[in-house]
Amino acid sequence: MNVKTKLSECLRPLLLGAVFVGTLAHAQVQSLDRVVAIVDNDVIMKSQLDQRVREVEQTITKRGGQLPPENVLDPQVLDRLIIENLQLQMGERSGIRIGDDELNDAITTIAQRNGMTVDQFRAALKQDGLSFDDAREQVRREMIISRVRQRRVAERIQVTDQEVQNFLASDMGKMQLSEEFHLANILIPVPDAASADAIQAAERQAQDLHAQLLKGADFAQLSIAHSASENALEGGDMGWRKAAQLPQPFDTMIGAMSPGEVTEPLRTPGGFIILKLVEKRGGDTQVRDEVHVRHILIKPSEIRSEAETQRLAERLYERIRAGEDFAELAKNFSEDPGSALNGGDLNWVDPNALVPEFRQVMTDTPSGQVSKPFKSPYGWHVLEVLGRRATDNSAQFREQQAMNALRNRKYDEELQAWLRQIRDEAYVEIKL
Repeated sequence: MNVKTKLSECLRPLLLGAVFVGTLAHAQVQSLDRVVAIVDNDVIMKSQLDQRVREVEQTITKRGGQLPPENVLDPQVLDRLIIENLQLQMGERSGIRIGDDELNDAITTIAQRNGMTVDQFRAALKQDGLSFDDAREQVRREMIISRVRQRRVAERIQVTDQEVQNFLASDMGKMQLSEEFHLANILIPVPDAASADAIQAAERQAQDLHAQLLKGADFAQLSIAHSASENALEGGDMGWRKAAQLPQPFDTMIGAMSPGEVTEPLRTPGGFIILKLVEKRGGDTQVRDEVHVRHILIKPSEIRSEAETQRLAERLYERIRAGEDFAELAKNFSEDPGSALNGGDLNWVDPNALVPEFRQVMTDTPSGQVSKPFKSPYGWHVLEVLGRRATDNSAQFREQQAMNALRNRKYDEELQAWLRQIRDEAYVEIKL
């Protein structure tokens, strides 16, 4: 097993496709080492470039690709190293630090994903002629770069009022911000070219099930027992859908239903379908119960397992309880690009617009209190409820939803623009 390659695979998804790079101290033992680039207040050594080129070549070969000529590959790899170096310098100037606990958690995860303990990982690195300390420092660099981007790119994203209004008026905006319905279904199938008797039998079965539902029968149990839909074993749960995603006439019927109601059996090309409206959210409700909340989001990643993510969230919770400023911790640690720059503040939000896990904890947390760490589909959170109100602000709510959608859409675009900008503005002298 090539541990060097394994390590690079763990790190690659995190940022620019970076792979293992030796430190300057390691490079200095190479008798023919030299500077290949001066980057603002730092340098890149030939040994660093050679190491990265070898790793890139290994990756390309492993994927069955054709290696580009040396005079093409070397400048590309060097430019990537330059951009990474600039971000590390920014992190140092900004005071971004990765604590030993976080770093140890990341190293443990990498070792586990290579099927090893940390001691075995250390020994394997040594056998491949690599330094364990170098590996730790590379992981630290990747984590610093991630936080630099989180801060610098978020502050670049600007969404104008006109963009928000244009989005709200567009077909895409109407689709994304329209009311959503949590649905379940029961399908009684009708085969292709079925006889009239077969169709009537399927309809009678569907009508019988509908009658049972009206008398209080459990929808999920009937779905498991009788439905032919692909989600039957999940109680027919279809998840959240927009009305526009439903076939006629369900698209118009669902909007007039209340949670808990079921449709009559309707004929579709696949058979007879009964839909249940489990719950609904969004849309044009006039009066909303809103909560002013802020949070810190910590996400599992290639270098941080689920358990390690939970431990980091718990440490942040204890630091808040010990008196540290919530907003500062959110700026330094939260991985929600939409709120981290604002100290984790989500402003006034409609609970129905949030995932159930977040909504439930927010509901159970008194105003002025901080929740214990909890998990949602996005990662581990710590939240603080700052206030509650009931207000008629449908327009503002939809505008905020549009703002968030546009900011998320712009993030990748702004990241690439920012990387080009820092490269163009830096003092770089190539000595390759």
